[in-house]
Amino acid sequence: MKKIFTLLTLILCITFASATVFAESAPTRIKDIAKVQGVRSNQLIGYGLVVGLPGTGDSDKITPMISSTASMLRTFGVTADITGIKYKNIALVMVTATLPPFIREGDTIDIVVNSMGDAKSIQGGTLLQTPLRAGNGEVYAVAQGPVSTGGFVAGNGSGNSAQKNFPTVGTTPNGAIVERTVEDDLGENGNISLSLSNADFTTASRIAGAINSNYGNIAHAANPGRIDIRIPGYYRSNVVEFVSTIEELPVIPDSVAKIVFNERTGTIVMGGNVTVDECAITQGGLSIRVSQEKDISQPAPFSYGTTMVTRNTDLEVEEQPSSTIVMPPTTNVNDIVGALNAVGATPRDCISILQAMKAAGAIHAVLEII
Repeated sequence: MKKIFTLLTLILCITFASATVFAESAPTRIKDIAKVQGVRSNQLIGYGLVVGLPGTGDSDKITPMISSTASMLRTFGVTADITGIKYKNIALVMVTATLPPFIREGDTIDIVVNSMGDAKSIQGGTLLQTPLRAGNGEVYAVAQGPVSTGGFVAGNGSGNSAQKNFPTVGTTPNGAIVERTVEDDLGENGNISLSLSNADFTTASRIAGAINSNYGNIAHAANPGRIDIRIPGYYRSNVVEFVSTIEELPVIPDSVAKIVFNERTGTIVMGGNVTVDECAITQGGLSIRVSQEKDISQPAPFSYGTTMVTRNTDLEVEEQPSSTIVMPPTTNVNDIVGALNAVGATPRDCISILQAMKAAGAIHAVLEII
C-alpha cells in the first residue's frame, strides 16, 4: 500500500509538471504539412521485350512473348520464319516509371523492369524501345537500355541452385527519355491552393491565419483539407518565390488524440493531447497448470494380473497478487503507462488495459491497432 501511495504521489507531480509540455505541438513549417495542389507525379507503364539473355529468358510456352517477337520483327520488315529463334534469350516484361512534376521534353527518368513470363533472370539483358503510357493512354516517355537486377540465379541443372535478391526485377537509371510534358498552370489564374496531408479544421484555420498575418486577407480555408490563396499582385510574375515564402511560415498543427498499438511487437505510440477521467485499474493474473505423470502398476507375485500403466493428474493453481492503481482526472497516457510499468505490467498488459479503459469511457482518444 505504501508503495502504491508513493507511486500515485509521483504521478500527480509529473502530471502537473508536464501539463504544459503536452498541451501544444511544436511549430511546424507549412511545407511539412501541406503541398500545392496540382504539383504531383504521374505513373507510366509500358510493355516490352528484354533480349540478349544467356538462356534465362521465357520458354516457348509463353505465347504472348512469341507473338510479340514476331510483331517486332515485322515492324523492321523481317518476315523470316521465327521458329529458329532461341526464346530462352528473350523475356516479356512490363516497364514502369514515375513522371515527376515540371519535367520537360528530353529529360530522363528511371525505369523498373518486371518479368511477366517464366524467365529465371533478366540480368544482363537489354530492354528494347518501349513506349510508356499514362492512364489516359498517351505516350509520355520511351524506355530503352541495359537492365541491372543486382541479383543472380546459379545452378548445375541437377536441382542444386542458389539465388540472390530478385533477378526477375531490374532497373535502368535514366533509362527513359521524356517525350511529352505535363502542362502546369501554377498560379496562371492568380490563385493557388494548398492541400493538407491530414485534413483538420483547426490546422486549416491556423494555416490561413498565418498566411493572412503576413500578406493581408488573401487566404481562406475552403474545407478542412484545402486552403485557397489569392496571389498578391507584386508576386504574379514570381509565383515560385511566393510559394517558397509561404512554405517557410511556421504553424502549430492540431490533431485528433490518438493511441496506436502494435500487438505483434507490444509497441505503444500516443499523442500528448490524450486525457483521462478518474478511474481505478487492477492488474493481476491467474495461472493454472495441469500436468500428468505416468506410473507403472505391477501385479502381486505369482498372481494372474498384468502390468498396467496409470496416469496421475496434478493440478496447480497460482494467483499472482494484483495491483490496484487509482488514476486522477486529466492524467495523460504517458503517466498511465509509466504507472503500469512500475507495478510490473508488460507492454501487452498495457495495451489490454488501455483498451479496457477506452471501453469504460475513461480515455478520450482514438485507439488504432496496426
